[in-house]
Amino acid sequence: MKKSETATKRLFAWGTSHRYNRFVDFQRKIYGERVQKVTVDAGFTCPNRDGTVARGGCIYCNNESFNPGYNSASKTIRQQIDEGIEFLKRRYKNVNKFIVYFQPYSNTYAPLETLKRYYEQALSHPEVIGLTIGTRPDCVDEAKIAYLENLAGEYDITIEYGLESISDETLKKINRGHDVQSYLDALEMTRNRGIKICTHMIFGFPWEAESLWLETAQWLSEKPFDFLKIHQLHVVTNTALERMYKKEPFPLMGPEAYIDLIIRFLERLNPRIVIQRLFGEAPPRTLVAPHWGVRNTQLTRLLESEMNRRDTWQGKAYKSL
Repeated sequence: MKKSETATKRLFAWGTSHRYNRFVDFQRKIYGERVQKVTVDAGFTCPNRDGTVARGGCIYCNNESFNPGYNSASKTIRQQIDEGIEFLKRRYKNVNKFIVYFQPYSNTYAPLETLKRYYEQALSHPEVIGLTIGTRPDCVDEAKIAYLENLAGEYDITIEYGLESISDETLKKINRGHDVQSYLDALEMTRNRGIKICTHMIFGFPWEAESLWLETAQWLSEKPFDFLKIHQLHVVTNTALERMYKKEPFPLMGPEAYIDLIIRFLERLNPRIVIQRLFGEAPPRTLVAPHWGVRNTQLTRLLESEMNRRDTWQGKAYKSL
């Protein structure tokens, strides 16, 4: 048997032969079956859109570029969940458990009583076992976290903090309206309370160096969160980034360069961190650049094949500080 064939059957620290710590495997270990997210739009906005800290939102943000077709804030939460579950059951066989993903914009950016009404509508569905709440680190407070802590005693609750970069300079350039310290403060407030924490990052801002993205692996490795989402920078329609790109086009990574970066990033990343996503995908109607011509499923297979070829895995080069 060849060395590469032997290596693919190795069990890694997370208990599978996959070369990074995959979220789908993590969920199967807990529930014994596939658990699927169903996305809803509750009609929230963000403090960098409404003038509280800035206007215009993040320079890359157009939520139409990732919302599924059944999402619409004009529909009730229950209606979106019912339509989403129907769609997902057609797409995936034998899926019986769902987590409602409050995704567009900042889903803790409202009074607590409003949040309770939306969250509890979602949790009242008989096939829903929990929530994932996408938000910003400057849109939580002690009362909101205490409420989520209470929910986490009965349901699977994840809060997803968008950080996007560990560079304060980048956060200013992309009009985030908060700094890295805000993220660290939110982590400290949320940790050890039964709430799972996901961190969201973007790689590919043209003024950032590859060395920063690799340094990010060590920086994240020491932080108290559970899950990680990364995606490559997209330029999509109706954004400030689109206007910048059309005025003066800047380089964007191709799939081979991005896969190479992600492999070297994963090698440096703490193996305890569960990977929810490594690739983003925007629909053709909104995508300006880059045009890779491959789907995320294909990219994932290419990534795993290349990790097998290199005989490498998440955490291979990780060193605890």
